[in-house]
Amino acid sequence: MRKWTPILLLTLYLLGVGVTVGLKNRDWIVAQGMSLWSQMPPPPKFERVIAETVSPSPSPSPNVKLVVAEEPRPQATQPQPEMVANVNNVPVPGTCALQPDPNPTASGKVGPAVNPVTLYRFRRPTDVQTANLQGGVGYTPNEYQALANPTNYGQRFLYDINGQPVNNAPIVVLHETVSDVYSAVNFFQTAQNSEDNQASYHTLIMLTGDIVYIVPPDLRAFGAGDSVFVSSTGTETVKTHPKRPPSVNNFAYHVSLETPADGRNNADSHSGYTAAQYQSLAWLVAKTGVPDARITTHAVVDRSGERRDPRSFDSQLFLQYLQSYPRTQEIMISCQSAYLN
Repeated sequence: MRKWTPILLLTLYLLGVGVTVGLKNRDWIVAQGMSLWSQMPPPPKFERVIAETVSPSPSPSPNVKLVVAEEPRPQATQPQPEMVANVNNVPVPGTCALQPDPNPTASGKVGPAVNPVTLYRFRRPTDVQTANLQGGVGYTPNEYQALANPTNYGQRFLYDINGQPVNNAPIVVLHETVSDVYSAVNFFQTAQNSEDNQASYHTLIMLTGDIVYIVPPDLRAFGAGDSVFVSSTGTETVKTHPKRPPSVNNFAYHVSLETPADGRNNADSHSGYTAAQYQSLAWLVAKTGVPDARITTHAVVDRSGERRDPRSFDSQLFLQYLQSYPRTQEIMISCQSAYLN
């Protein structure tokens, strides 16, 4: 035993030196495929958006900042959008852009800032009665906002890249995150300098049924790059970039369901979505006023051959929930009739 003592001591010494050097060099640890908990980005904090006319204000949680909307403004029978002038002095209503840039930079054009933020930026009840209308067996989900970085969304256009007017009726496109909701929000809130990486949805629905607004509905979320919607009148798509395929983004409202833990991979299916998600999805989509025939999925509109989401989606259950809610237009999918703050 005595003759092995120097070897053991030397071995322990070398191990101690290695661990010390490794701990002092975090890059070395990460290079070995390991990750430090302290380096993991914390989950983004969602701000809750509520309006006093919709539901009573709950007691604030120490980790959730409540954003209370102002008192409802008197509603005109026909919304009067604010008119703004572009560089060509052409009046453009609401938050619209006239036409895409024929010579865009590699990073694209940054979307307009959204500030301040209230519930009415994402969903505006038409009147007090509608605001308090519960519908669907009295279900009302929590609503939060986590705004995307302006590099990940843009304005809706009145004309396509070729100068042709676009007047498509809105559609709703359903997606899934293929990650947890916090990872998705972290990505959307990170500035993307390349158009290849720019992406967003308008709204996320968590496994709990909570709704997280990402991009206001009057703006263009980057949810389906190479896409076409087939309607009863033909194919619908809008070309907004000289070098990229046309897409439905200019007239789409993108809603994504948080993928369950067993589906955060490339498998063909997973265990499916929660009942709370289907109920919140129906509650939300009913407020867009979009008819059933114009509700679709990313898998259906995709033309790249790479998108299959939302996998394991129960369309019959969704439609069953959807029929239990009154159709309104609290969510205006149009830059021309945008309700600004």
